[in-house]
Amino acid sequence: MDRLKAYERALRTWSRWIDKRVDTNKINVFFQGVSPDHWNASNWDAQQCWGRQQQAAEGGGGSDQADIILKKVLRSMKKPVHLLDINNMSGFRADGHPWVYGNLRKIGIDCTHWCLPGVPDTWNLLLYATLLTL
Repeated sequence: MDRLKAYERALRTWSRWIDKRVDTNKINVFFQGVSPDHWNASNWDAQQCWGRQQQAAEGGGGSDQADIILKKVLRSMKKPVHLLDINNMSGFRADGHPWVYGNLRKIGIDCTHWCLPGVPDTWNLLLYATLLTL
């Protein structure tokens, strides 16, 4: 099965469970959005984020197919879900990947994981700020 079809199927199963079983008058539901990557999967070793040592001028998120699927599923839900939309803001930080610091000039650049402190810390701040508004 295609990974995006599997992702959508899993999200739809989760969303039906939330809509049927969760009392959102008592429980707040949060979902962290999709973290962007910086490569074309058809060219794995192209090193698209190679050499990035500064923030990008434009974000790299927003059009990722997984992000589009997520937002479509959330729109179809009956119950409210707090989306922590990290896609676009994380796209600015292509310099925040671990390969910059430990995988110098080796094949298989890691452009999907993040270093701490940095991008994941900001995701946590987003969650904290959202919790404060409830």
